Amino acid sequence: MKEKENNGNPHEMVVIHIGKERKESPNPTTGKALYNLGSVDCGTMDLFRELPGKGDDELILCDETIIRLKNGDHFYTAQKTLNPGYGSY
Repeated sequence: MKEKENNGNPHEMVVIHIGKERKESPNPTTGKALYNLGSVDCGTMDLFRELPGKGDDELILCDETIIRLKNGDHFYTAQKTLNPGYGSY
């Protein structure tokens, strides 16, 4: 694996997918860095890491929380606010 110097500390580079795009990211990283890497707008979109099984996927916050990645992790976006029933009936 390649190593990248970041603030004097070596970081492993991993391959992840945000949407359908292949990206390389230092590991560990932050939620905010993942939003930036995927060009995800923090104000209107949420970023989720797909998890195996029937449970909920992991919401990634757009902040400085440390995120530990694994090669092949998949992330997807969803609108923060959904309005499936706009209008009155």
